Amino acid sequence: MFNKILVAIDSSTMSKNVLQTALQFANDQQAQITLMHVGKEFVLPQGVVVTDISAVKKEMRQMGIDLLEQAKADLAKQGLEVETYYTEGSAPRLIVGYATKEQFDIIVIGSRGLGNIKEMMLGSVSHKVSKLSTCPVLIVK
Repeated sequence: MFNKILVAIDSSTMSKNVLQTALQFANDQQAQITLMHVGKEFVLPQGVVVTDISAVKKEMRQMGIDLLEQAKADLAKQGLEVETYYTEGSAPRLIVGYATKEQFDIIVIGSRGLGNIKEMMLGSVSHKVSKLSTCPVLIVK
């Protein structure tokens, strides 16, 4: 039923649950997994001076790639080979856009509380992904 699974991860502790759920799901479905991380866009607060913005951006990118590689290695230890994909920008739109373009059957993503006020104003990434996606979305708590 689900042959291609897109798993969106970040550096939260919730991502461990997401990876375990995806592993179980992939084993049950004999599915292919792609791990995706969307790095945050670098925004320099007003009044803060950075002499080498490119170095900061490069370090942030490397942290995202390292996160994917660590998750890939963790799953490989459990017998699952996965692909990885890194990008930067607006997470909900990029996750859904990539899932659509690459024809994934399902998106697996973590639920992470932002706090009542902030979530009411902005909405969570998982909520936005579930609203925008044309394929099923599994939100892991």
